[in-house]
Amino acid sequence: MSLEGKKCPHFLGDATGGITLSNKNFEGKNLIIFFYPKDNTPGCTLEGQDFRNNHKDFSKLNAEILGVSRDSIKSHENFKEKQSFPFQLLSDPDEAMCKSFDVMREKSMYGKKYIGVDRSTFLINSKGFVVKEWRSVKVKGHVMEVLEALKDI
Repeated sequence: MSLEGKKCPHFLGDATGGITLSNKNFEGKNLIIFFYPKDNTPGCTLEGQDFRNNHKDFSKLNAEILGVSRDSIKSHENFKEKQSFPFQLLSDPDEAMCKSFDVMREKSMYGKKYIGVDRSTFLINSKGFVVKEWRSVKVKGHVMEVLEALKDI
């Protein structure tokens, strides 16, 4: 299911810093939502660091960044502090947001099949529409791709 060209799905959830975030918090801004499988794992850490390291460039383009995974707020707070992330992480333990963005996929590890988060990123414009999506993201070079796409809107 592609969300490109569609209104961003409504979301509401608890985020780091003891706040609740929804679409309304980002009205009038561009928004990058990146879904990742798990806090403090190598790929997820690298992806978050890349967004952190380029945060000023995103801000200059009127963009906010929001990371989403199924981890708890406590785990998110630890991850955010350890990595000095300048953006919020939203906890989605019941997978409501993951499901509305259709990022839950069958995966396989050591021959066992399970349902997990497919690393995905969504670029939402200031009017609330998804203008670009990346699914099954490979971390290396991804953040620069997102930044380039943001420059085009």
